[in-house]
Amino acid sequence: MIAYCGLTCDNCPIHMATLEDDKSHQLEMRISISEQCTNYYGMNLQPEDITDCDGCRSNDDRLFSGCLRCEIRKCASAKSIANCAYCSAYPCERLQNHFSTDPESRIRLEEIRYTNDIV
Repeated sequence: MIAYCGLTCDNCPIHMATLEDDKSHQLEMRISISEQCTNYYGMNLQPEDITDCDGCRSNDDRLFSGCLRCEIRKCASAKSIANCAYCSAYPCERLQNHFSTDPESRIRLEEIRYTNDIV
């Protein structure tokens, strides 16, 4: 699962915590995630803020609060594109900012553009 921005939902810690059946281990995961989000992204999150998430492209109600507020997600969803690789404005300023914290996302999206002859 590739998110609109190029993150991989399959190995996202928030998504993995969603899939965790052991509630005690799930809480430990959410504590760790909240600390990482606070330290790495400057988001002041508590473990209870780490909600279930099935990926930003899912059609159900289980979406991490950070993804719910994500401007990249809102833009790509409004354009009805699979992800930002398919956008005519690629790479926009929002994506450039995202790439500064997650350069692997750029690699994924550019691979999609190259593979699908979007370039």
